[in-house]
Amino acid sequence: MSAILQEISTLLQKGKMKDVAELTQKALDEGLAPLTILNDGLMPGMDIIGERFKNNDIFIPEVLIAARAMAAGTAVLRPLLVGESAQDKGTVIIGTIKDDLHDIGKNLVRMMMESKGLTVIDLGNNIAPQKYVDEAIKHGAQVIASSALLTTTMVHMKELVALVAKSELAGKVKIMIGGAPVNQAFCDSIGADIYTSDASSAAETAVSICAAAK
Repeated sequence: MSAILQEISTLLQKGKMKDVAELTQKALDEGLAPLTILNDGLMPGMDIIGERFKNNDIFIPEVLIAARAMAAGTAVLRPLLVGESAQDKGTVIIGTIKDDLHDIGKNLVRMMMESKGLTVIDLGNNIAPQKYVDEAIKHGAQVIASSALLTTTMVHMKELVALVAKSELAGKVKIMIGGAPVNQAFCDSIGADIYTSDASSAAETAVSICAAAK
């Protein structure tokens, strides 16, 4: 990792929002590719924050401060990652599941999906299962992507899977789930189609699903 990417990661972990944005712009000015800055600077910093949170080394306030710094950096990159002329490769409905108010991870997944040419309908957070279904039908989506941060809200993902199975979307839409407490075993237990552990693999998988559906 180059010195500037390491510094971006370090400043993000400290929650230095303004500094992260300025250094992200500096990295661009020095010729680094937007995806390189995202994948090798911003995301590693947030990964460390996530690991420290999991190990109870830091708590939610520190995570939120770091997440704001992450958002400041990605805001600089977003216009370069999401080109207006990007080819439409499919449609994804994305949101954070009912009773869950976090959205940093969901926002990052959305940006990565958009950078790969997918049309992403972002419903926001605290989204009821029926809303996902209604919007997927409305927009002719190939993928429904739902995230959770709290273990107490994961039950609604099971409701989402059941609703899709009973709807006209059955067999036509793949359900992708993710988030800190979610894993492959949970995905299998509720009958969801895809579990991804990070934004990059979520975007790549969504592209593959949409391509196969065409």
